[in-house]
Amino acid sequence: MSAADGFDRALPAHAPHDEGMGARLNWLRAAVLGANDGIVSTAGLVVGVAGATDERAQLLTAGLAGLLAGSLSMAAGEYVSVSTQRDAERAALVQERRELSDEPEAELDELTGLYEKQGLTRPVAREVAEQLTAHDALAAHAQVELKIDPDELTNPWHAAGASFLAFTVGALLPLLAMVLPPASIRLPITVAAVLGALVLCGWSGARLGGAPPTRGIVRTTAGGALAMAVTYAVGTLLGANGV
Repeated sequence: MSAADGFDRALPAHAPHDEGMGARLNWLRAAVLGANDGIVSTAGLVVGVAGATDERAQLLTAGLAGLLAGSLSMAAGEYVSVSTQRDAERAALVQERRELSDEPEAELDELTGLYEKQGLTRPVAREVAEQLTAHDALAAHAQVELKIDPDELTNPWHAAGASFLAFTVGALLPLLAMVLPPASIRLPITVAAVLGALVLCGWSGARLGGAPPTRGIVRTTAGGALAMAVTYAVGTLLGANGV
């Protein structure tokens, strides 16, 4: 059996699929969390305003303002966060490229050692390191040493757009539930719609994370219910005092 055959047996056949699936799950979890934020923050806002007034125009104005402010804030925050991460990854790749140019043998020894730590024998690790270095030295070091794929750096604009969309979709539900029904039933409809959506968010987040759904559902619905109860109480108090 050749060293290359030993390497093939040492690596799980499903490893590349796991990495891609992990990235997709991270995006899905981020979308669920963004939608959850949109639901809770906008629901708290419109329910609080509903405690002070039943004027549809004021509810719509407050809800739209909260939706736009929240979605733009989420997008801006995500853009800054991902841009910072991307800059750090690029800097690390520049440094790695410099080290490969200045000290190729030391870098080859380092890559060999990294594969040994993953469970390969010294001869197999050396052969793998040599072959991958000959193919694409920077990619080999980036993926094993830095845990970065040089060809798939996260795009901050994509992340910002996804956050904006997720928050907006979540925020639209309590906003529409509050302004579309008649005044006499809009509050119970909004509460029911919000709690139902939070159950779905809690279940989805738990399933994506591989956790039991009950705890996630309880957390999301309890948080949303508390937010609505507090803001409604504050709105009712302010409305009663004519503030």
